[in-house]
Amino acid sequence: MTERPRIICHMTSSIDGGLHPSRYTGSPDGTVDAWTRVYEDLHEQFGADGWIVGRVTMAEMAKGAPHPPANGGAAVRPSLLQARDATSFAIALDRSGKLHFGKADIGGDHVVVLLGADVDDAHLTELADDGVSYIVSDTVDIDLATALATLRRDLGIETLLLEGGAGINGAFLAAGLVDELSVVVAPALDGGEDAQRIVAAGDGLKGKAELALLDCKTMAGGAVHLRYAVRAPA
Repeated sequence: MTERPRIICHMTSSIDGGLHPSRYTGSPDGTVDAWTRVYEDLHEQFGADGWIVGRVTMAEMAKGAPHPPANGGAAVRPSLLQARDATSFAIALDRSGKLHFGKADIGGDHVVVLLGADVDDAHLTELADDGVSYIVSDTVDIDLATALATLRRDLGIETLLLEGGAGINGAFLAAGLVDELSVVVAPALDGGEDAQRIVAAGDGLKGKAELALLDCKTMAGGAVHLRYAVRAPA
């Protein structure tokens, strides 16, 4: 039995690998709204226990502001898990503690924040006061494997959808922590020289991962859904 949750990296991409649908060209086969609905429907169909993203992506949803905790108290390390009975989770990587929530959930999914060792105690008490759960790594950089093992052991999380930006997706792939890649490919192009791809991993991923086709389906709006098993090279 694996010690961590199964990780499915679930993303939307243009034909040329662009990450942001707002930049896509048009198509007579469908619209950005249609491709987004395909992506969101698949998100639900996976039946995962939660989703995980990086700080920049979560900042678009976490609308809280910094505030002193109402109840005070000492910061708890290395972890504070406040909703062990939750059935769905929104997990954010926030190494330095820059995200603020003001509440314990995103769309009904209980928030868990993964943090680096140098996060301030004041930020931990703020998260605790908001009802947010967190896990602090022993190292300045987040120890992904250990944090994932904690999520499975202590919260019973069996499957997570990795839906982050290029850097987070690349970090998980480089560390061998992704089991499946799911990509909705829209009939569109980005074309910009500064286009952010769905995966970026420093020196690349050659020799670190290989893909084996699981399924390919034509979807609404001219989109195609590709599923690949992600394996370590032989």
